[in-house]
Amino acid sequence: MLRAMMLVPVLLASLAAPAAAADSECGDRGLRVPGAVRSTVVCLPDLTTAGTVPGGYTDPTDWEGLEALGTVNPSGVPGIQIDGYFPDSSKTNPTHGWNHDSQFVIRLPHRWNGGLVVSGPPGVREQYANDRIIGDHVLARGYAFAATDKGNTGPSIYKDGRRPGDAIQEWHLRMAQLTLAANRVAAQKYGHAPRYTYAAGLSAGGYLVRGQLERFPWLYTGGVDWNAVLFTPEGPSLLTTLPPALRAYRRYAAGESGAHEEMLAAGYPAGSEPLWGYHYKNLWDFLQRILREELDPSYDGAKEAGTAFCAEGTGAGCDTDYDYGSRPREVYAAMRRVSLTGRILRPLISVQGTLDVLTPISKAGDVYADMVRKAGRGDLHRYYRVPGGTHTDGLNAAFPTLVRPMEPDFLTAFDRLASWTQNGTEPK
Repeated sequence: MLRAMMLVPVLLASLAAPAAAADSECGDRGLRVPGAVRSTVVCLPDLTTAGTVPGGYTDPTDWEGLEALGTVNPSGVPGIQIDGYFPDSSKTNPTHGWNHDSQFVIRLPHRWNGGLVVSGPPGVREQYANDRIIGDHVLARGYAFAATDKGNTGPSIYKDGRRPGDAIQEWHLRMAQLTLAANRVAAQKYGHAPRYTYAAGLSAGGYLVRGQLERFPWLYTGGVDWNAVLFTPEGPSLLTTLPPALRAYRRYAAGESGAHEEMLAAGYPAGSEPLWGYHYKNLWDFLQRILREELDPSYDGAKEAGTAFCAEGTGAGCDTDYDYGSRPREVYAAMRRVSLTGRILRPLISVQGTLDVLTPISKAGDVYADMVRKAGRGDLHRYYRVPGGTHTDGLNAAFPTLVRPMEPDFLTAFDRLASWTQNGTEPK
């Protein structure tokens, strides 16, 4: 909280920076995003993906793999879309040809219910990643919607910043910055600020939801997180759960005795075995290397982000052999900078899939729920374990009898949060 308080002057200073004049295709030419150095305003007949995809006002590759095949979303929400970016020195986001980070999108429906939803993307995706799984649905409910790219994107996020953990620390700052700015833009558009402001997100975006309610709670009415990433100083974190999977999975796939038990002991639940191969090939190694480079760059010396799929037993510099517990104190210090505490100060609903094999439930959702209870904030938290849910709904297509799409559970949780914070109806 103290660190968050120290960041407030930085946020306010950024919002006081002069904004460039916005181009507009409708009558709201006067809308300005406080602190943005670039913004473009368009009036659209439909702010949902049914309208933004044909017009090029979103990027379908940004949400690829996040929703179940055949998902039908609401549409027909006219309003204003604002795209732009805040001052930033990094250039990992190529969207719109801007090659500039800290990009954002703000959508303001003509028929507004007085609320605002703010989100950050999962993984290292960009600002449109939540358009299908969150944006369409909250816009149809009448909320304004704002999303950030978190300040850095892609496979080299660790190059942003000077100290280990800086890139991830920036995620929290950019989320808070956009929340402040979007509130002021809504006030310009509608004549008053939002009555309710919610944080919502999946995976790394879910981690941000928790972080905002711990670090910047005064900005929000509440939040919903979905299969949220967890960082803690002593573990668990992805740097303690991914290396055991990288070591054991190859031996498991080869049929070696004991490897299956090692996977289960590392937290990967029984019944999730069909999902392991996909995650080994596409996610475990990739995320281990870039997150380790962000938080522990000295492990592989001058090399950046290690060696992909290095074999177990390779030795120093191989992320398969990485042992967080044996690393020097400065690594713990970097992890502490980005860790969660459980000390939320606004209502939070968490949903976690029981077959999640990126953030295994026993090492992620269950742990954070316990952290909240131990912090004395249990009355502000509701936690729902979703049987059959895995990290992203896109795997339902390949495993239709195993993977249960979680988006309906997330949307139910969002509606429960709204009822809780607006009507006083506490969810069970």
